[in-house]
Amino acid sequence: MIDFPCPVLMSAQKHGEPFEEYQESPCFSRFLQWKWLERQPVTKNTFRHYRVLGKGGFGEVCACQVRATGKMYACKKLEKKRIKRRKGEAMALNEKRILEKVNSRFVVSLSYTYETKDSLCLVLTIMNGGDLKFHIHNMGNPGFDEQRAIFYAAELSCGLEDLQRERIVYRDLKPENILLDDRGHIRISDLGLATEIPEGGTIRGRVGTVGYMAPEVINNENYTFSPDWWGLGCLIYEMIEGHSPFRKFKEKVKREEVDRRVRKDTEQYSEKFSEDAKSVCQMLLTKNPKQRLGSKAGAVEVKAHPVFKDINFKRLEANILDPPFCPDPHAIYCKDVVDIEQFSTVRGVYLDTADDTFYSQFATGCVSIPWQNEMIESGCFKDINEDEPEENMVLNVEEKMYHPVPKPKRGFFYRLFRRGVRVTSILLFWVFFFLMGCVKRKEIFHQGKNFLFSAFLLRHFT
Repeated sequence: MIDFPCPVLMSAQKHGEPFEEYQESPCFSRFLQWKWLERQPVTKNTFRHYRVLGKGGFGEVCACQVRATGKMYACKKLEKKRIKRRKGEAMALNEKRILEKVNSRFVVSLSYTYETKDSLCLVLTIMNGGDLKFHIHNMGNPGFDEQRAIFYAAELSCGLEDLQRERIVYRDLKPENILLDDRGHIRISDLGLATEIPEGGTIRGRVGTVGYMAPEVINNENYTFSPDWWGLGCLIYEMIEGHSPFRKFKEKVKREEVDRRVRKDTEQYSEKFSEDAKSVCQMLLTKNPKQRLGSKAGAVEVKAHPVFKDINFKRLEANILDPPFCPDPHAIYCKDVVDIEQFSTVRGVYLDTADDTFYSQFATGCVSIPWQNEMIESGCFKDINEDEPEENMVLNVEEKMYHPVPKPKRGFFYRLFRRGVRVTSILLFWVFFFLMGCVKRKEIFHQGKNFLFSAFLLRHFT
């Protein structure tokens, strides 16, 4: 049996004869072995890394795969120098801690955290279906039919309910922060502006995105969860109409004017809205937060609105309702890699040992519940437990789990061709030099040189 360095903490309820018998059983040994495995260090070599999916405030987001289980994730990289320049340490650590705390099928799940020389990395649920902004504005006519919009609104209500159960206000509800999975269900992502509200208390802070911030946020007043219900109203409106209620898509207008519209203007409704859809938007976009839908009874009050009469919330929360739209597995619902703007190099910022405390708080390895779910879903838990008889339960970590695959040694020609140099280009290049040395007549030399050099450039750079 493996000697475990970590103490086993037992609560007051876990004592007496039943628990003592459990301690002596092979199952307890296996439990400790799995917990030991869960605490193994996580590094970049734990994963295979693939294409860039997008970018966040502090770095790129790319696809990655756990080597041991084959499960795909999204790796959100936070560049250390960029964090330090923007004094974003508290924001990054806050997002990590909130993601660890929340366990909801309507909010992206954090499975691993680790650090590299240059970045801090959050390994999150991968969402292959793109974000709502892409679907609203890049898939034909702007907006969705009402049935689809209300389905997403129902899932968002469940997600906000799960956050509010943990006393968390999100504060940045907008289409680009809502992601679709490969089945067509949505999840809330990017919890960088989310914060916990003390029990019985309020907070204030002018944070969010222009055009989606509630009036009480713009006015820097105290609030609890009311800004999120305002944000839900903005999202429902945009999903149906094709633009946000106080700013048209790509409209060039000053921030002050958008804020004035939010505080003073009444949103306009077209024939796209049914009476129920119009009603729920009006109730969610009420200027006074105390009179806003959801301000008294929270999500229960919102889900009781007639617009959701066809939604079975119990089946929705159990993940057995089919979405109205299923993403095409062969389509890519995001920008091409070449269209994703690259980050500039951060200059004049230096990392030192004073930053190590923050890094150690951030890079803590596996998150228990998502990691355990991964072991079960991938079949690793079943396979390893069934490999050996009960009387000889020893978890061979070295053979079965987190064994990095060594990179094979590559020769010169492999590396050369890997970089895109084609055989035809090389042959043309050598023929070119051969003719330079062999042809004596000046005019033939120039004609041959120009022709072959042009051919080489054409083959190599196109």
